[in-house]
Amino acid sequence: MDWLASLAPVIAPICGLAGIVAGAWFSYRQVRRKNDADERVATVQATTAAQAAEGQTYVEAMKTVTAGFSSLLDQQRGMLDQQKVLLEQERTMHAQTVERVTVLEAGQLELQREVRTMQEEQRRDRRWKAAALEYIHSLLDALRVLGRPAPEAPAEIASDIAAGGAAARDVRA
Repeated sequence: MDWLASLAPVIAPICGLAGIVAGAWFSYRQVRRKNDADERVATVQATTAAQAAEGQTYVEAMKTVTAGFSSLLDQQRGMLDQQKVLLEQERTMHAQTVERVTVLEAGQLELQREVRTMQEEQRRDRRWKAAALEYIHSLLDALRVLGRPAPEAPAEIASDIAAGGAAARDVRA
């Protein structure tokens, strides 16, 4: 064991050096672990921040899409409301047109009835005029046979009487 005691001046600095090296190695290892842990934390934080930003971008995109769809739906509702108003106006106009057509048809039927009535009255008046002219000519002939002068015809019927019996027969037709 003497030999061990003689080596003590050499072993003590070696053990001290080994302690320093071991302390430096532990310190290096601790700093390295801390740096690795900080690096991992930074990586995780960067990844988390990137994912959060991506999530926020996704949320913003979904909000934009939702707002766009909402706007589109509102526009379509507005257009539907306008179409409803236009359809109601068209229905009203159609009803008014139908009413006007009905009134016009009734008026046309009334006019046709009046025209028929007037045509019948004209035929009756022509027959009456022809009969009256024939009767007047018969009376004038009877007055001539009796030798009496015929009174002057009023201006309104003078041309008809002057035309003679042929005009009366034409009027009757």
